[in-house]
Amino acid sequence: MKPLVVKLGGSTAGSNEMQQWIDLLADASLPLVLVPGGGPFADHIRAMQKPLGYSDEAAHDMAILAMDQFGLVVAERNERFRPSMTIRDMEQAWNAGLVPVWLPSTMTRGAPDILQSWRVTSDSLAAWLAGRIRAERLLLIKQVEIGSEDVDLEMLVARQLVDDYLPRALSGETELYIAGPESLGSARDALAASDVPGRLVARKLAEEVHGA
Repeated sequence: MKPLVVKLGGSTAGSNEMQQWIDLLADASLPLVLVPGGGPFADHIRAMQKPLGYSDEAAHDMAILAMDQFGLVVAERNERFRPSMTIRDMEQAWNAGLVPVWLPSTMTRGAPDILQSWRVTSDSLAAWLAGRIRAERLLLIKQVEIGSEDVDLEMLVARQLVDDYLPRALSGETELYIAGPESLGSARDALAASDVPGRLVARKLAEEVHGA
């Protein structure tokens, strides 16, 4: 079974839901890799960019390091989690029955196919990783109610629930799911059945955006 890529949004940092998601994901039997958001570490980088006058390129690199920092926080929250910097690290974790927590700076620093801009957040980096490991499914966990209406990628971009670069970063071979706090109640059963919690995101306009 190909691994599920799960991005745990930095907006969950410090919330009760953060630990609930961590416990659920640590108990999952299917192989997965956890991608941390930047959380409060990235917020501080954004807040200090104007006062300190550093470029978007520098801010991008620092924001990826912020993901490393939040990843180390997350990795300490469960004994099954292992910080992982490379695909080889991830494979070793899966082979040992553990859950890799991706620290992205090693793989992404200087990567020519990653735009150095605030447009590229941990959402797009999770999609980039999904493409690198040929994952068939990507789950984005957010600290917002998703609602019961149909969800499509254009709507998520318009509501600023995902970054606007995500349609370009997401492989056509990867299904996208999104989950909020309301998905926690059914998440354990979904993961036990090797399903993905949350809602499948329709991509009817993804190809059009991708080619823009």
